Amino acid sequence: MVRLAVVTLALGPAVPCVGAGAVMRLVVRQAIQSGAGRAAARDLAGLFAEGEAALRAGELDRATVAFKKVLAADPGAAGAYANLGVIAMRRQQWGAALEMLRKAEQLAPEVAGIRLNIGLVYYRQNDFRAAIEPFEAVVRDQPGSVQARYLLGLCYFFTERYRDAVTALEPIWTEESGDLNYLYVLGNAANKAGQSDVEERALTRFVELGRDTAEYHLLMGKAALNREENDKAIAELQQAAELDSRLPFVHFNLGLAYLARADFEKARDEFLRDAEIEPDVAFDYDRLGVVYSYLQEDAKAEENFKQALRLDAHLSSSYFGLARVYQREGKFSLALGAADEALRMDADNANYHNLKGQILMRLGKAEEAQKELAAATALLNASRERRHNELNEGALPQPELTAEPRVQ
Repeated sequence: MVRLAVVTLALGPAVPCVGAGAVMRLVVRQAIQSGAGRAAARDLAGLFAEGEAALRAGELDRATVAFKKVLAADPGAAGAYANLGVIAMRRQQWGAALEMLRKAEQLAPEVAGIRLNIGLVYYRQNDFRAAIEPFEAVVRDQPGSVQARYLLGLCYFFTERYRDAVTALEPIWTEESGDLNYLYVLGNAANKAGQSDVEERALTRFVELGRDTAEYHLLMGKAALNREENDKAIAELQQAAELDSRLPFVHFNLGLAYLARADFEKARDEFLRDAEIEPDVAFDYDRLGVVYSYLQEDAKAEENFKQALRLDAHLSSSYFGLARVYQREGKFSLALGAADEALRMDADNANYHNLKGQILMRLGKAEEAQKELAAATALLNASRERRHNELNEGALPQPELTAEPRVQ
């Protein structure tokens, strides 16, 4: 029996549009119901098709113009709202995406693809609890949807609802049992849920399928890294890199292993390699900021933390890193602002409270500083595990979780 620790998933990006055929029929039907003649409805459908073609081609500005014209002619066109939501998702404008998709959902509650994208808006922000309800709704309406089941199972897994994860994931075995990530999550969920038969089947298949592949060594290396077995992690990850030097996140995890060993130059080089392969992964720049901070190259640290935040404005660790850089440079007002942003996103982080307390002390605000330092002490004493995580600057980053799985 193979027992594996929970690891980061290597998941591929995709933002599905609402089904074109269903939406096109919806546009025509709604236009006719709103009083437009059939000829006008066909014109509206043509305009909608133009927007969809532009969206498929990645011409987001042109698509936006077309869908807004549809709405100008028919303010009740759910499909236009839905695809404006998709455009906002592509631009990572999550608030705007949710607003558009919720309007589409109100107008067309029967279109499951709209709810799927609502779930993805939350999923892309790592808000797995909020994503559960819309994914559950899709699975209720379309129990055969592999993508919705996979995403729902992952959300259950990441929120520690392991039995529910098995229930969601097991029915897609036929479609997904060739995917190492699927097998890994299913096996670990079954282990946590005490379902030994499912665990045995999934993890046995995982070893049979993955043996001697780069993906297998990546997952095994990450598992060792999670157990703080850094030498073993490096050995596994180097095997993965030898088999496929361009595999996303191999170099990222090697960087984490070298960072844990305080080998900052090697860590820097690995994060730079991963950023070359995956230039839009915020965590590469976040960890580069940490490395440059340790190397006392503050300008480069600041540059990388800011780049991380441009890619992911919700990355509290980058605000924390900026606050430390500004504190070291004596820019205490900027440091306080960055620390406040970090705490706004993670109010229970002892390290953040401690840093804010130190900054307030330097600003001469002793009473406020003492409150922050007391909060940090209380949080550190609350849990040995939390204390361990905080002193190591938080749990290991998992950039792969910002993307949804590629279904087979």
